[in-house]
Amino acid sequence: MGEPSAAEPQESEARAETGEPVIATRALTKRYRGGQLAVDGLDLTVPAGSVFGFLGPNGSGKTTTIRMLMGLIEPTSGTARVLGQPMPRATRAVLPHVGALIEGPALYGFLSGRDNLTRYDSADPAADPRTRSARVASALDRVGLTAAGSKKAKAYSLGMKQRLGLAAALLRPRRLLVLDEPTNGLDPQGMREIRTLIRELASDGTTVFLSSHLLDEIEQVCSHAAVMARGRLITQGPVAELSAGARRRLLVTTPDPAEAARVLKEQGVGDVVVTGDRVTGEPPQRDLAELNAALVTAGVRVRGFTVERASLEDAFVALTGEGFDVAG
Repeated sequence: MGEPSAAEPQESEARAETGEPVIATRALTKRYRGGQLAVDGLDLTVPAGSVFGFLGPNGSGKTTTIRMLMGLIEPTSGTARVLGQPMPRATRAVLPHVGALIEGPALYGFLSGRDNLTRYDSADPAADPRTRSARVASALDRVGLTAAGSKKAKAYSLGMKQRLGLAAALLRPRRLLVLDEPTNGLDPQGMREIRTLIRELASDGTTVFLSSHLLDEIEQVCSHAAVMARGRLITQGPVAELSAGARRRLLVTTPDPAEAARVLKEQGVGDVVVTGDRVTGEPPQRDLAELNAALVTAGVRVRGFTVERASLEDAFVALTGEGFDVAG
């Protein structure tokens, strides 16, 4: 790898400055034996410096795509470029600049967390052994595992194992970090800590490619996103633009939901749904103050009247006609 490996970071920096994407696929397709089409003609563009959410229900083709991007499996057809180089052909040149956590970390249960990281680091031919202990200590600290560093990995919870896998990906500075469901198994506090870490990495210039089936996770931490369903790319772009593409919802809170629903339908509100004391619908193209006045005139006790911002979930449902299997 010698000289090409040394030159590659400079080339990547030059590409980032000129706006060339960190990941770019064209018609990327994977069909397994038996005819199963896992990924179908994927055109994906991940801008440099973004936190990019790769979003879709379980079984939508996310992990298969990541495995192709990392050179772990060959595509059936199409192309994939990572850090400006073709994959899987340039795997040896690209992967030293990529940190990855895919399908959970591979750990030695009989070794401590610290010793697991030491093994990972010693397997890296470019890692200076003289500074190994400092790198391991820094990686443990960054994911909040310093106190558990001497504990055997087999005694780690699922969330702790996820953190240790992240620590392994962070042993060296990376231009790209690829994370497949990184908050899987974490409690709410652990999820917040990982999100904070992802934001810190992005602010340091690392591009983060984050696969998840949790819409809330993508919405909180990502600048850009792509939506997958049944192996196909539905849409991609800045998260704010994806959410803006969905219709907003009118929300009326009232102790008279049935009467409120009747009035709203008469006033041209579509898709009226009653849930307890909440009545929602698609706002009509008219002055909403008139709508509120019509409710009051009909004797409806209005306790809340607002138009909710469309969420990424609203956008997904609007685009695909289906919800997420969030139970996994």
